[in-house]
Amino acid sequence: MSSVFQIAGWWAQDYAYAVGRQLRSAVSRVSPGEFLTGTGRPVVVIPGVFEDWRFMLPLIRTLHAAGHPVHVVTVLERNRLAVPKAAALIAGYLRDRDLTDTLIVAHSKGGLIGKFAMTSLDPEPRIARMVAVAAPFSGSRYAGFMLLPSLRALSPRNAVTLQLSREQRANERITSIYGLFDPHIPEGSVLPGARNVQLDTGGHFRILAHEVTLRTVLAEAAAPSPAAGPAAGVPDGVASPNDSRSVPT
Repeated sequence: MSSVFQIAGWWAQDYAYAVGRQLRSAVSRVSPGEFLTGTGRPVVVIPGVFEDWRFMLPLIRTLHAAGHPVHVVTVLERNRLAVPKAAALIAGYLRDRDLTDTLIVAHSKGGLIGKFAMTSLDPEPRIARMVAVAAPFSGSRYAGFMLLPSLRALSPRNAVTLQLSREQRANERITSIYGLFDPHIPEGSVLPGARNVQLDTGGHFRILAHEVTLRTVLAEAAAPSPAAGPAAGVPDGVASPNDSRSVPT
């Protein structure tokens, strides 16, 4: 059980990380085209609400350094669209660029967008698997207190959230990473039937750059496609492909 002081510390560190990343994103001159080279599995990055793709640069750079072409869907801008509309943009991007055997790496709301694309908009399929960090798969009770529609849509009672909760056939291809405490998602990010990875720290934003998050994403990017059998090379603390347990690190 985490102490009040420990949770307060995580909360402060989390917001300090988020503010720092937002400021760096605002002044960054990095271009999406810089990360499109590589011979590994293609990766599509989906940030959270009010985040642009640069917010996830630590993950993007790690994946690209490992040889993976990393794609960002710039038309998402700061990800304020409804989940189905954003998912349609992701699916259209995959079709237009003929990407196959793709890994989605998503943060927060991006996990809902990725799952919607996997379950409703990917008949081929083009998406092999997804790693979602701090995703509100069961919604967040705090969303009901928000004024902005883009945040209220993350309520546990939202029709899309309920639809995604009922739809479980894609869960075995999803890895959900989350901390001991999330200041934005009191319901947590455990996803039945998925590979659930619990970190030994708390946060909603800062865990994007956690060592285990980076190792897990790299392992999933290098793993065989689901049809080829179980994921190989998964680091310590990651469950087997059919394991729905919460696995501490």
